[in-house]
Amino acid sequence: MPSLRHLPPAALVCAAGATLCFAIALAIPNRATAEDKKPAAPTPALTVTTTVPTSTTLPLGLKANGSVAAWQEAIIGSESNGLRLTEVRVNVGDVVKKGDVLAVFASETVRADVEQARAALQEAQANAAEAKANADRARALRSSGALSEQQITQYFTAERAAQARVSAARATLEQQNLRLRFATVTAPDSGIISARSATVGAVVAGGTELFRMIRQGRLEWRAEITSADLGRIRPGMRAAVRAASGSEISGKVRAVAPTVDPQTRMALVYVDLPPSLSSNAPLKAGMFASGRFELGKSTALTVPQQAVAVRDGFSYVFRLNRDNRVSQLKVQTGRRLDNQVEIVGGLAAGTPIVVSGAGFLNDGDLVRNVPNPVPNPVPGPASKPAPRSAATR
Repeated sequence: MPSLRHLPPAALVCAAGATLCFAIALAIPNRATAEDKKPAAPTPALTVTTTVPTSTTLPLGLKANGSVAAWQEAIIGSESNGLRLTEVRVNVGDVVKKGDVLAVFASETVRADVEQARAALQEAQANAAEAKANADRARALRSSGALSEQQITQYFTAERAAQARVSAARATLEQQNLRLRFATVTAPDSGIISARSATVGAVVAGGTELFRMIRQGRLEWRAEITSADLGRIRPGMRAAVRAASGSEISGKVRAVAPTVDPQTRMALVYVDLPPSLSSNAPLKAGMFASGRFELGKSTALTVPQQAVAVRDGFSYVFRLNRDNRVSQLKVQTGRRLDNQVEIVGGLAAGTPIVVSGAGFLNDGDLVRNVPNPVPNPVPGPASKPAPRSAATR
């Protein structure tokens, strides 16, 4: 049996009495519970990355709305009177070139009139030749006294009258030939047929509209600009017109209207669009389109679009404080270019703001800031290690 000197202190205490040993056993777990009640360190709500606003050159633009119309619309009518339409060769949407035949009228009666006028011209020319021969003989006999002055004057007058009848017959023939040429309706210019009212079998009067054509396939955008912004537009400026399909077409300002509508206080700006004779063109006459005028460039304070959180119709960014807590700042945004948003007000340059995770934060949240990840370079042929020489092996 070991002696009491070799026992540990706890054993000596337990040996002294069972009551004291039980009290010590109760005191040990109470000490651990007190240590567990100490406040734990705060946990970050989110791991984020930060950046500072940058100064970027952004384009200045002026947005506007307007209608797309034909640059010039040609009205092709009938120049023949009382002729029957026998053939229509084009329809709406067809692309035609200058001189192409669009419609044909019945020309039998006109051809008969042409032959009659030609015969009348030949008769007048024969009479004129006879009158000229008589006048030449009168001139030869004038000095001999064989003819009186009255007879000589009559021969000269008959010669001039015969020449006048020849000129009249020739004009009549040209008129009938012109009617025959008008029996064939041709395109006055290249373009696209936009409307057709010609019907086979109809007898139309002179001046009746048969077709409408967009000359050269050229369209223009008639943008509506307020009188306050009208002074910023100059001829020759570039403009981008957005079609209904979403594609953008580049145009150039041709003219600015000299007057402003007194009712709406708006003025028209005429923008020339690239000519297109294709039926699949994104813009067509009569469309409503929006666009933007390019007024130049300016320097602006921009942040990544991911850093801007939109809540209740307002834009906010989150500033990172020194204690790793964020503060919500209300900002005013402006232009946008790719992934950058212009900050007009509410944020000073050099202020660290949260980029990734900004949409999940609230004012006063504790975050953990990590540096932006750097993409690993893709190894190429040049990055492969060179083989060691036999001397270094």
